[in-house]
Amino acid sequence: MSEQFSRTELLIGKEGLNKLKNAKVAIFGIGGVGSYVVEGLARAGVGNFVLVDNDDVALSNLNRQIIATQKTIGKPKVEVAKERILEINPNAKIDIYKEFFMPDTQGIIDNSVSYIVDAIDTVTAKIELVLRANNLSIPIISSMGTGNKLDPTRFEVTDIYKTSVCPLAKVMRKELKARGIKKLKVVYSKEEPIKIKKDETKQKQVPGSISFVPSVAGLIIAGEVVKDIIKQM
Repeated sequence: MSEQFSRTELLIGKEGLNKLKNAKVAIFGIGGVGSYVVEGLARAGVGNFVLVDNDDVALSNLNRQIIATQKTIGKPKVEVAKERILEINPNAKIDIYKEFFMPDTQGIIDNSVSYIVDAIDTVTAKIELVLRANNLSIPIISSMGTGNKLDPTRFEVTDIYKTSVCPLAKVMRKELKARGIKKLKVVYSKEEPIKIKKDETKQKQVPGSISFVPSVAGLIIAGEVVKDIIKQM
């Protein structure tokens, strides 16, 4: 038994650890939610990763993204996340894609992927990811909105069609229903979004965020992925 994962093995057994080691998880969006998904999975012993994000670490990411430090500002998020995974588990295998995932994106997902995590903001990209996961019969979990929220205890894991309150979930319900998608596992918050004062100098209103909300959503997602891999594979 590797000492690194000895505490984990006490919980999930050797077979569970092997399932995680052999699993390949694709995480789309390495931001406030996605960076903590990566962290949770790497520390749990997942052995193979696909990381997709087009952004570089920015100063404004320091308040909520675990990959964001003064040293990583300006570096591509996927590269920083890869480096961090390897510092935790040098045996991990990681493919990185510095690009925005959109409906016209080719490749990235195939049947070698065990699980897909959707931690992106764009509705069209989220829908496309769900459709591809559905077509390839790959399990997927999707993060709903974590911006403009202050209470990390209000998150729930449920099906998209059982969600309420969350504006992003409302749009996703409508769009997925129109496309004949019958179910989607999501993490969403029942907290009413806080109304943010509009900044007249900016065309697009940026959502407010804080350290302990997206991080909790990300770790909940990591937990669901780990539990599902142990059960399903």
